[in-house]
Amino acid sequence: MPQGQPSVVPDDGLTTRQRRNRPLVVVHTGVGKGKSTAAFGLALRAWNQGWPIGVFQFVKSAKWKVGEENALRVLGASGEGGSVDWHKMGEGWSWVQRDIQGDNSTNEEKAREGWEQVKRDLAAETYRLYVLDEFAYPMHWGWVDTDEVIAVLRDRPGTQHVVITGRNAPEKLVDFADLVTDMSKVKHPMDAGQKGQRGIEW
Repeated sequence: MPQGQPSVVPDDGLTTRQRRNRPLVVVHTGVGKGKSTAAFGLALRAWNQGWPIGVFQFVKSAKWKVGEENALRVLGASGEGGSVDWHKMGEGWSWVQRDIQGDNSTNEEKAREGWEQVKRDLAAETYRLYVLDEFAYPMHWGWVDTDEVIAVLRDRPGTQHVVITGRNAPEKLVDFADLVTDMSKVKHPMDAGQKGQRGIEW
């Protein structure tokens, strides 16, 4: 299997192996399609490695049925690879039993509750890969403090990788992250009046 060679070798005191296995913060942002899809692709790789995976869906409604959710749930339950836990903000989060309908203040509260759970899981090293889907939005909107997110991620123990998706990722987060991809749009069927379709958008 081909392996990329780094263009620079920093003087950070780490061995090549230590540097290679350093846990990453990954950000998928931009206005183009494919941010979450790419994150779920990483989750497939993590599943294949036997890593426990935690998916936290911020902002997206619990009523939305994304294909990756069903596929990853089935894979996680198969016993073949890693485990998969899937949490949706719109469900009131799996650990908070409350009415899921509400205004933006309720959504803001749910986002904060979700972040609090992510913090607890990071401290407990619950997962090896975290997909914080659409988490850039709560930071962009000021619902969750970006400085706190960066501090928590910087100090997380173990070898926990974190992937954050969503448009308008805060500049501070982009500067902090190890890997950042900005999805730009060249063309989209919606530009020609075509709505999203099964198997492509969900």
